[in-house]
This record gives sequence, C-alpha cells and structure tokens, in this order.
Amino acid sequence: MSAHEGALPFPELMAEVMTGAERFGHRQHVHLTWLAVRRCGTAAAIRLVSDGIQGLARYAGAPQKYNATVSRAWVELVGHHAGQSNTADFGTFTDQYPALLNKKLLSHFYSSLALASGAARTSWLEPDLAPFPWQHRGE
Repeated sequence: MSAHEGALPFPELMAEVMTGAERFGHRQHVHLTWLAVRRCGTAAAIRLVSDGIQGLARYAGAPQKYNATVSRAWVELVGHHAGQSNTADFGTFTDQYPALLNKKLLSHFYSSLALASGAARTSWLEPDLAPFPWQHRGE
C-alpha cells in the first residue's frame, strides 16, 4: 500500500513485522517504524506509530509505559536515516545505520530525567543534551 492509498492500518504493520518474530522487541519497533516511514512519510508515521504504540500499552494494561517523546523521537530518527537510504530491505537498512538498533540511542539526545518527565510522556520535548543530526542549535 502506498501513502496515497489511504491510512495505513497499524495492525497490518504489526503482523508484517511479527512474522517469524518471537516477541515485539526493539528491532521490531524499529522495523515497524521503518515500514511506516517508507509507506506514508515521517509526519504520518509519527501519528500512526505513536497512536499504535499507545493503544498497545493500553491494551496490555500499562498505559503509563507510553512516552510521546520517545515514540516521536524514534520515528524522527528512523525517518531521517530512511531519507538518506535507497534500500527497500530492512536488513540492509540496519546494516547501513546500526546505531538505530541500540535501544539506548536516545540517551545521546535526552537526559534520563527529561525522558522520565510527565511532559515527555504526554507531549513532544526537544532534546536537552544534543540536537538531532538534522537540527542545528541557534538557528
């Protein structure tokens, strides 16, 4: 399905990512995000992935585990790198950008205090330690 064919259903992405996977770990999160970005663009993927992950957290009885800043930051990072890559293969993509498979990557941009804040859980916070690769401080 391409971006112009309408809304991309989150359950379809989950099913595709979970084929052959035993659990929904960090690699599957990144894979799902990469698929969403490639198919509908970063802006739409932010909404799709954030809403989907928030729904999963509620369904699992742990809505407090959802973090709006973490969800959007990962989509932004994956989207940035996907825009620099012309591969249609997720394995090749992660070979090109292996740092995306490091679940602690956000600690380069955010302090743990910022990410644990109530504000980060409910809305977008800009990085407090270092700008993202596409951002420039002071502009």
